[in-house]
Amino acid sequence: MLHSTQQLAVPFPPNLSSRSHASKKKSRPFHGANQLIPLLQSCKSIGQIPQLHALVIKAGQDRNPLVLFKMLRLCSKLSSMDYALQVFETILDPDVYHYTALLEGHVALASPRSAIELYFRMVGEQIRPDAVVIAYVLKACASVSALPDGRRVHCQVLKLDLGRERPIQMRLMELYARCALFEDAKLVFGEMPETDAVAATILVSSLSDHGLLEEARAVFDSVLDKDAVCWTAMIDGYVRNGLANAALDLFREMQRECVRPNEFTVVCILSACSQLGALELGRWVHSYVGKNNVRLNAFVGSALVDMYAKCGSLEEALVVFDEMEEKDVVTYNSTIAGLAMHGRSNEALKVYEQMVRDGVRPTHLTFVGVLNACSHSGLVDVGFEVFESMAKDYELEPRIEHYGCVVDLLARVGRLEEAYEFAKGMRVEPDHVIWSALLSACKIHGHLSLGEKVAQILIDSEAADSGTFVLLSNVYSSFGKWKEAARIRANMRGKGILKEPGCSSIQVDNEIHEFLLGDIRHPRRKEIYTKLEDLNGVLRQEGFVPAKDVVLQDIEEEEKEWALAIHSERLAICFGLIATEPGTTLRIVKNLRVCSDCHSMIKIIAKVTGRRIVVRDRNRFHHFEDGSCSCGDYW
Repeated sequence: MLHSTQQLAVPFPPNLSSRSHASKKKSRPFHGANQLIPLLQSCKSIGQIPQLHALVIKAGQDRNPLVLFKMLRLCSKLSSMDYALQVFETILDPDVYHYTALLEGHVALASPRSAIELYFRMVGEQIRPDAVVIAYVLKACASVSALPDGRRVHCQVLKLDLGRERPIQMRLMELYARCALFEDAKLVFGEMPETDAVAATILVSSLSDHGLLEEARAVFDSVLDKDAVCWTAMIDGYVRNGLANAALDLFREMQRECVRPNEFTVVCILSACSQLGALELGRWVHSYVGKNNVRLNAFVGSALVDMYAKCGSLEEALVVFDEMEEKDVVTYNSTIAGLAMHGRSNEALKVYEQMVRDGVRPTHLTFVGVLNACSHSGLVDVGFEVFESMAKDYELEPRIEHYGCVVDLLARVGRLEEAYEFAKGMRVEPDHVIWSALLSACKIHGHLSLGEKVAQILIDSEAADSGTFVLLSNVYSSFGKWKEAARIRANMRGKGILKEPGCSSIQVDNEIHEFLLGDIRHPRRKEIYTKLEDLNGVLRQEGFVPAKDVVLQDIEEEEKEWALAIHSERLAICFGLIATEPGTTLRIVKNLRVCSDCHSMIKIIAKVTGRRIVVRDRNRFHHFEDGSCSCGDYW
């Protein structure tokens, strides 16, 4: 039985809802179709459909196949599928065009199962499908990965000798790629008369969706005449798989080939800049948008806000936000998240209030940003009000990420037992991210007994990742339990889990320079380590004492001091100091959390060098200036 996607708000003309009535009706001579069809094509309102249908009946055109086809197309276009189904059931002998009109409506309204069912009903009634209806049903099959149904349709394609029809080939390729049958997809791709950019784009996107970037690039390279959409698909694939540098390299190649980027390309590149913290390149893209008349709509504007915020220039993000005439929920979400990330929690709350006043309905992502803002400044009461308003005011059921924000909020202010009880009482099962946040807080606040309880929960969890194991080991080490720490690391090695190495990057002269712990790969390494020695001397004169307790290995004191001195963010800062003009702001991106020793050290470096140093770590931004940090040592 067919299922409609929308309830009809207007009545169907009486006594016309069954084929039995239609069969009794006396045939009338054809007249009026030329006048009716333009009326049907120009109709813009769902409320006019019954009136037009009544006019069709009155004119005696209710058996005219062309008029009924136009009637079905109208219903589908205006999303009135209930009415379309009723009209369809009055047709004595529906043909492939009537089925196509109805099936097209189901596909457009994201009702693929109904479309697939309708197609097989048509075939069951011995109506020969054509290339158009087959393309629609294959699209429906691809959207829900309905491989068995898609295979049946493919068999019919071969029997009907329609295998060389380009729309069908495109949809078959999409179906097999969506179902991860890439060899089949490539076979279809290879059989096409010309491997054009559109076909390649479908395959590139699908391969990228599954992380098969080498295969995607091979397809991309095989196309000689690539358009902007094809270039963008490959760039987007790199960005979504965390290969931002590769995305930027390809974008530069796209420019050399004189292919004009579109707004989707711009957004992808801005996303890559966000991942890398590549502010200068992001500014160039912003300039490109202005010079090439790329419309600063909500889509592009939101990406610019996000880029500037994640690259450490919140002021420029706010300028873009204020200049945007068209703001949507994504724009507000990006701004709220950016403010929260930079520790400007009260401003984030004000933007949220402005969003509500402007009549923009918050989403789940909005509340993640607002709750993070509360967490970063210890606004417990406000955080609980916001959390409770989700269901009460917006009928949004909190998800695990919202519960996690509340646990983090309580844990950061030291209300550890309360955070633990909240986690235990959640409506959803807490994941290792929530327990890890609580365990980290137990380490910071020195709550060993609760830390061991949470640690046991994590040990028993099958979802623990490398960060979880490292945190467990570090917690035991911080309490001097070296045997337990060694046991956790041995367990980690036994499971084949590798520790994520700390990595910091800095952009100088439009080039990204990356550093690992104790890195000696950089061409200017001698200058970097000389600067590091000089800074260590300055730090000692300023009375800085390394926090050796954060070195969580059972080694000698001198070794601990050196282990701290060669952290990746320190090497990146030293390179920035020797490679940029005095007074230049240094912007560092680190993949892990900044340790407390580095945090204290960077405050002093900012003071003695007169530099502003902006560090983006895994959790948030730190703005170091004149011996202080924007986080107020609360992170």
